[in-house]
Amino acid sequence: MKHPSQTSGLTIVIKVGTSSICDEKSHFPILSNLSGLVETVLKLKSLQHRVVVVTSAAVGTGLRRLNIAEKPSKLAARQAVAAVGQGRLMALYDDLFGQFNQPVAQVLLTKNDLSDRSQYLNAVSCLEELLSMDVVPIVNENDTISTQGIRFGDNDTLAAITAGMIKADYLFLMTDVDCLYTDNPRTNPDARPVLLCDDVAALKDKVSVVSGGSALGTGGMITKLIAADLATAAGVTTVITHGSKTTNICKIINSNNDDNQKTPSETPLHTKFTAKNNPMLDRKWWILHGLHTAGTIYIDAGAAKAVVTPGLRSSLFAAGIVDVQGKFNAQQAVQICLRQTTVEGDKTHLVDVAIGKGLVNYSSAEITRIKQCNSSEIAGILGYVNADCVIHRDNLVRVAQEQEIS
Repeated sequence: MKHPSQTSGLTIVIKVGTSSICDEKSHFPILSNLSGLVETVLKLKSLQHRVVVVTSAAVGTGLRRLNIAEKPSKLAARQAVAAVGQGRLMALYDDLFGQFNQPVAQVLLTKNDLSDRSQYLNAVSCLEELLSMDVVPIVNENDTISTQGIRFGDNDTLAAITAGMIKADYLFLMTDVDCLYTDNPRTNPDARPVLLCDDVAALKDKVSVVSGGSALGTGGMITKLIAADLATAAGVTTVITHGSKTTNICKIINSNNDDNQKTPSETPLHTKFTAKNNPMLDRKWWILHGLHTAGTIYIDAGAAKAVVTPGLRSSLFAAGIVDVQGKFNAQQAVQICLRQTTVEGDKTHLVDVAIGKGLVNYSSAEITRIKQCNSSEIAGILGYVNADCVIHRDNLVRVAQEQEIS
């Protein structure tokens, strides 16, 4: 991965939302925005950048084609509308890119597709191969088969996961405002733009992101913060900017060049989330963000400290497990939590602190039987030993810091 200050040969993911593609009321495509996107992608490619487009609007396009006024509430109906719209949406992209003889490819994903390691790697290989063939991948969620349990939730998250998969340098989240504000600028005249963010978690406490997406879309500004958190953890610089001003993408990339002396007033308004200096390794990033969480393991404070303390980074052993929730099999991903007691006034509360996530060597039923036992006792309890630990440190992603554990 190149440093974003280098302005040639970058890998760039551009996510365009429904509000940038379809008119919210008429559902007609906004051709000026789509044409601007195509021209920007071609400009980037002429500068030797590799570009992936993550698109929304299958449902919006389907509503127009079927002459339906509002998005259906019934899941099967929404899936059917999306099935109609996805073909029309790809036809639009193919026609517009086809004017410049630029081939495109449709890539439809669900979270379930990426939960299996081999399928995840196959998806990565396919995207890499398309880019090497000078094709522009057009990525969307496979709405026709997605259910609540296997959805990414919105295409901001899908875009972040796609960016992480291909180790992108930039992720651009195109929205209906120029940047992230401290509050909704449409209703609060005192709302201030947020231009740079180094810590997404800290930023969430300082801004108001309660407004949702459009009538056709599924996201809002909160989903973009979540996406920025996912992408920056993978080492991807993330930018929020206006969806109708795609020509700003090139200017924003140029403004990040260390040798460029542009003043802030010359740079288009945008919010930049800086990539983490020590991005998560691919396998652990996949465990944390690509896998469905099948259950929860509760551990004691001693085990939590052993797992998260630098220099120890221990595997998780049965002796430190105090409870199991949910039903799961071996090699599924589970959340690891520490249940702490907090006191507010005369009231006592139990608070779950997320320690991490990992792939288990035993099922929930097996862990229930061996919890709080030493590794040497496992064979006598179960009659066999899969491993001496419940989660090996190489399959464990830590999200808590040592100071968070009391």
